Amino acid sequence: MSEHPQAQANLGWESARRAAYHAGQAKPAQTVPLADALGQTLAVTVVALQDIPHYTSSAMDGWAVSGAPPWTLVAAVVPEDHGWRRPAPHSDSGSIALEPGQATSILTGGLVPLNTTGILRTEHGVVRAEVLERGAAARADEPRAGEHIRPAGEEAARGTVAIEAGVRLNPAQIALAAVCGHDTLPVLRAPRVSLLMTGDEVIEAGLPQAGQVRDTFGPQLPAFVEMLGGHVDTASRVSDDLDDVVAAISAEATDEFSLARTSGDVLISTGGTGDSSADHIRRAMAVLGAELIIDGIAMRPGHPTMLARLADGRFLVGLPGNPLAAMMAMLTVVGPLLAGLRGAPLPAPAMVLSGTDFGPLPGRSRLVPYRYESGRAMPASHQRPGMLRGLASADGVLVIPAEGCVRDQPVMSLRLPWVG
Repeated sequence: MSEHPQAQANLGWESARRAAYHAGQAKPAQTVPLADALGQTLAVTVVALQDIPHYTSSAMDGWAVSGAPPWTLVAAVVPEDHGWRRPAPHSDSGSIALEPGQATSILTGGLVPLNTTGILRTEHGVVRAEVLERGAAARADEPRAGEHIRPAGEEAARGTVAIEAGVRLNPAQIALAAVCGHDTLPVLRAPRVSLLMTGDEVIEAGLPQAGQVRDTFGPQLPAFVEMLGGHVDTASRVSDDLDDVVAAISAEATDEFSLARTSGDVLISTGGTGDSSADHIRRAMAVLGAELIIDGIAMRPGHPTMLARLADGRFLVGLPGNPLAAMMAMLTVVGPLLAGLRGAPLPAPAMVLSGTDFGPLPGRSRLVPYRYESGRAMPASHQRPGMLRGLASADGVLVIPAEGCVRDQPVMSLRLPWVG
């Protein structure tokens, strides 16, 4: 049981996900140029600032014609005070009004003159002595009324919603925002994350000796955080000493721990969430007077996961030291927390058919990596908290309820962000 009365201890798996999500409150929007908006969460709905397209244009190279053939070719030139809109870029049709029996050359995207019946495409017309007629390849009624003409507002009228708020902007949406007339967009920036790794027994390269372990967090956590919608500012390591851990977390560190100073939104620590003499994260939270939001989750692996709010407003997520347990904590707590911070919806688990029977585990959910085979989720091998082989080849993660399940029973499944 937690010694912090405000903490929610031993939360159920779904309750922990929701607690993490609701703890994260979207930061105020900031306006950025379109080029910097890619991958950011759109803060407000984007509407078209004008009709798209904003003028009636040609869908073909050829001639804008009025009435029936033959057509006399006229130049696309008008006085400045004619009163019509000026021609669009790449148009040679000008801002003219055609009379019946007249035609003028036009390029794809060119401004269509008033009174245009349709566009006769280049390969379907023949010009003789400034007179245009249908060629042998043309239909007898070509062009029909409106043929090869793109009306103004065909894609969207002014004020039409083009992109809904809350989406993570992709390249096509950035291009659409530009077409809608926007130069900048208000976005909720990706939450800034710092990593603080503990463990005197951890080595970062080479083969570990007895009593040592290889660092499994440093090589993958930054990319994992990016996949979940965050951005890693710093990554550092601290010794298994309470004073050093407190200093690193509180950003009152000496130059030795300068990389651990954090000014972002979330600090993720690895290891040290247990109760042994070498585990200092929980003790550091008490020293710093942090508000514990989650103090343990009723799941296996990953039970000793923590979520706290520091006095300066940052969140601290304490991951267990075992690799698989830490990965399950990332999916359960870090993913929902980052989604909340960037204003995105809480991802809903999918449902899959269990490939085998699971007995009950009273009071705890089980998170089980699986392979999808013949329409069922088959448990992967090597699933102990310190093992990664099962997750490395998995298609997703089953969430087995405490009461267990039977083969072919629908159960919740978590998507792995690196699985397409």
